[in-house]
Amino acid sequence: MDNLCIRKIHQLFRAVVDFERILDERFSLNINELMLLCLLSERGCLLAGEIANYMNLTRSNASKVIASLERKGCIERKACSHDSRCQQCQITKAGQMLIEKINNENFEGFSIIKI
Repeated sequence: MDNLCIRKIHQLFRAVVDFERILDERFSLNINELMLLCLLSERGCLLAGEIANYMNLTRSNASKVIASLERKGCIERKACSHDSRCQQCQITKAGQMLIEKINNENFEGFSIIKI
């Protein structure tokens, strides 16, 4: 790996950190919470295990992200129709509105790097 590659990786890392800071400041979200909102917005209802797999998180970490968004009113859990012990997560109207707000946000001062 050469120095240019390492510099580009560092710039990419900094861009992700900066983006997550903006998400936190403007929307009180972290990148995993935003990823889950996007996932549920696209896929509809998902089980916690499916969320963990799609997001490449441990079940424990996925559970923390789910709980955080549930406390914020962005997602809700509902019992599965075939088995009341399993629960599906789905985005709420408030969560969908937040996604739309983020999509319409002007992220001034934030630049994506070309690799």
